[in-house]
Amino acid sequence: MSEEVKISLDTIAKEAVERNASDIHIIAGAPPSLRVDGKIIYLTHYPVLMPKDTQQLIYSIMSEKQRRIYEDQHEVDFSVGMKGIGRFRVNVYAQRGTVAAALRRLPYQIKPMEELGLIPAVRELCHKSMGLILVTGPTGSGKTTTLASMIDYINTNFQYHIITIEDPIEYIFPHKKSVVSQREVGNDTNGFNIALKYALREDPDVILVGEMRDLETIKAALTAAETGHLVFGTLHTNTAIQTINRIINVFPEHEQDQIRTELSFVLQGVISQRLVPKIGGGRVLIHEVLIPNTAIRNLIRENKIHQVYGLMQAGQAETGMQTMNQSILKAIREGLITPEDGMKISPEPQELQRLLNMRI
Repeated sequence: MSEEVKISLDTIAKEAVERNASDIHIIAGAPPSLRVDGKIIYLTHYPVLMPKDTQQLIYSIMSEKQRRIYEDQHEVDFSVGMKGIGRFRVNVYAQRGTVAAALRRLPYQIKPMEELGLIPAVRELCHKSMGLILVTGPTGSGKTTTLASMIDYINTNFQYHIITIEDPIEYIFPHKKSVVSQREVGNDTNGFNIALKYALREDPDVILVGEMRDLETIKAALTAAETGHLVFGTLHTNTAIQTINRIINVFPEHEQDQIRTELSFVLQGVISQRLVPKIGGGRVLIHEVLIPNTAIRNLIRENKIHQVYGLMQAGQAETGMQTMNQSILKAIREGLITPEDGMKISPEPQELQRLLNMRI
């Protein structure tokens, strides 16, 4: 770093907030960069960072314990608050033998579901007293923000005990009508599946599992949902039908019939979402919402999951759900996104093209 230019992560973070960036990247061989409206932008008024600069910048926000974990494992996740700026989820990793980091911006303020653009059926899911609700999508699709909004709604309106299991803790939930226990993997518990097992002894009404990564965690989440708790979780799947298949296929083949039956009873909803560039700047939430009715539950039990999509299209008056293509079409018709961007994320592009042609 040149003698003339002195920078800190605080100054970069302030600029990220001012430019409404979602992410900050600190990596040797390039200036600091931001992701704004889905695109990487170099902050060229800063110098190209040398390896010693990236280590100095990143280590400045790490605790001694986090440094030890990074030096032992070459990566570490944590969240950090910067006074007067905001909170960030941080992943520190090694690349070409140097320290690098990606910081995801976490606004202090939790937005209500309507402001995020979620349809009313999502709010209705928060009124369920038990079962499994899944929010899915690729990395950076806004799953954490959607879950935070749903948990905040429950926290505001119900007298519950809410337990969150996160890696790391991202949004901070103040106690409102509910009491909220937030447990961080690595600090407060050794793993998602262990925390889920013991959560059942902690008098919960609602349990949030930050990520359902493996068979043990998925099994524990199903058990919690089956025993009278409302369980929220995330998966990296692109559609509701993919999500159902992913859960079932995690289990050995001889257990899959039993899991289909169990899932058909406990599943309350799947929200699959993407963030798409908005015309004129910003991003638009596109989301598919599956809410199982009796017919869909029967199809899950009978291993006819490929037929669920047809019932999602037909059962909307009853449940208020929508397909991904319907969400895309609405955003195109409202002039929020381009047809080209809609086509890129559509799980059924031929169907979307037919819908677009019908609307011309």
